[in-house]
Amino acid sequence: MPDVTSQLIADPVEDPATAAPRAERLADLDERVTRCIACPRLVGWREEVARVRRAAFRDQQYWGRPVPGFGPPDAAIAIVGLAPAAHGGNRTGRMFTGDRSGDVLYRALYDVGLASQPEARHLGDGLTLHRTRITAPVRCAPPANKPTPAERDTCRHWLARELGLLRPTLRVIVVLGAFGWQALMPVLRDTAWQLPRPRPKFGHNAHAELPAADGGAPLHLLGCYHVSQQNTFTGKLTPEMLRSVLDRAKELAGFR
Repeated sequence: MPDVTSQLIADPVEDPATAAPRAERLADLDERVTRCIACPRLVGWREEVARVRRAAFRDQQYWGRPVPGFGPPDAAIAIVGLAPAAHGGNRTGRMFTGDRSGDVLYRALYDVGLASQPEARHLGDGLTLHRTRITAPVRCAPPANKPTPAERDTCRHWLARELGLLRPTLRVIVVLGAFGWQALMPVLRDTAWQLPRPRPKFGHNAHAELPAADGGAPLHLLGCYHVSQQNTFTGKLTPEMLRSVLDRAKELAGFR
């Protein structure tokens, strides 16, 4: 049992390895994710950030819990980052919402027809995604944006089950950044797809096709530089580059 007390969660989930496989639907899984207290360091950090708050958001109520995936249950494309941002998803309760990385991502999703609007501000802003789901291997905001290997491994059961529930429709995963790519590899061992050997290496525009172990459709992995300010402000990742990867994802997923 984790040696931690959450100030925000009354009915905690302590073991993702047990709780995740029992979720029958994505909505059930998302609800369980939001109650997870498996990693004491992350629980303490995310709730401290929610108490102290950034000056620009001092009048807002922070989410301060694990952040579930966002998008419909029939998604053909999944976009995988690494973890929520302390003052983004950890504040708003939705992946890539309320920070500059999300501004870039949702603008591109809108431009290629995968989002209903170009901005993501808060949970009630009316944003919907079209056959696309955004998620992450780590569901809590980590200090310095760096989860430990143990935290990553503890959390991976949530993503493995999420991909399993998306199995009937999922055809493409777009991975944002090398850290997210590395974190995804062990998750895929617990899914319906087979990892090739050697393991695919990350790179912008990297592409790998994973055959199915269950006789179903294969899965395409696409690499994309992360939408971090470091990359977007320096021009390492431009809006055109991001839209190009998303357009390729649509093509591989069979969008018309």
